[in-house]
Amino acid sequence: MLLDRFLRYVKINTMSKEDENQTPSTKEQFDLANLLRDELLELGLNDAKVNEHAIVTASLKSNCDSDLTIGFIAHLDTIPGFSGVNVKPQVIENYDGKVVNLKGINLDPKEFPFLTNLKGKTLITTDGTTVLGADDKAGVATIMDMVEYLAKHPEFKHVNIKVAFTPDEEIGGGIASFNVKEFGADYAYTVDGGIFNGIDYENFNAASAEVNIKGLDIHPGSAKGHMVNASLIAMEFNGMIPVNERPEFTEGYEGFYHLCEMKGEVGNASLSYILRDHDLNKLKEKKKVLLAIEDYLNLKYGKDTVKVTIKDSYLNMYEILKKDTRSIERAKAAIKRLGYEPHIEPIRGGTDGAKLTQMGLNTPNLGTGGYNCHGPYECACLEEMQEVVKILLEIAKA
Repeated sequence: MLLDRFLRYVKINTMSKEDENQTPSTKEQFDLANLLRDELLELGLNDAKVNEHAIVTASLKSNCDSDLTIGFIAHLDTIPGFSGVNVKPQVIENYDGKVVNLKGINLDPKEFPFLTNLKGKTLITTDGTTVLGADDKAGVATIMDMVEYLAKHPEFKHVNIKVAFTPDEEIGGGIASFNVKEFGADYAYTVDGGIFNGIDYENFNAASAEVNIKGLDIHPGSAKGHMVNASLIAMEFNGMIPVNERPEFTEGYEGFYHLCEMKGEVGNASLSYILRDHDLNKLKEKKKVLLAIEDYLNLKYGKDTVKVTIKDSYLNMYEILKKDTRSIERAKAAIKRLGYEPHIEPIRGGTDGAKLTQMGLNTPNLGTGGYNCHGPYECACLEEMQEVVKILLEIAKA
């Protein structure tokens, strides 16, 4: 039963941890990985295994001699920034559409309008003290439910299926250990979105920028004409970036500069930014703006006062997917056959699918029925998760 499976998974602590030089970043992720392997073996997927990086893989051969192989992928971990320990999911049957009172917080439809659409359905929430883990255990559970159905219904004709469950998605590192060639899919889907009928195939192009500033720190009593205050120059640098291109003023396809961290003294200061834009040319323009500010401030305060270092992080997967849209069109057609209109919007972030696509495995993202990820307001809708299973089966159908 999907609900029982989901509740079983979310109670397992799989928090990832930043700044760890190993994959997975936490040994607890093996607890869920090993459980999933055992469940896959019980379902008859005899090649199910867990490797040294806690990546679970398994396959289900086509029962109609199809040459097509489709992968379904979800991640094991929950965020490091908010507790995923001792998760106590709350199941609300026939949700009345009103405020849900949890420990210290409220799920209010006025603040979260999507709740209105879930009236009369089964709502699964946190107790208010942890994440729920629907991101991405809703994805894990729906893929497992799909596999169980296929294993128990040989009359359902399907293509070759590959499944994988991966670690450390929330810290952006786990997928680097994924062997695309060994996985052997023609294309795949991450099941890691929100609304059940969603298809995500556009994400930000991403870069990071580190700004280091050298000042001259001398006694303020004799500073006239000599002191160079690095912290003030850092403030000046940030003040030259367009205000209306900050995250809090952007939406949809609009990109941004985001100041993540600022440190400073008189002698030295640093700024850390992430740069995002769906349009690669616009991202390049953002890089040019930072380098132009660097040039200007070095002319003003002296050579090598300001040093900007820019690194690319990941690309918009659509730059590759638009050259081969089979995965996108198959998902759209599956959703439409079930009587729904695909919900398509750009991802204002990154995804393992973007990295996998760059690695040679075209991988758009599908919905899970989970909402409000990355905090105590996280919740999921059982009926939407059930519809996700139907969509996965429709995609897998030969």
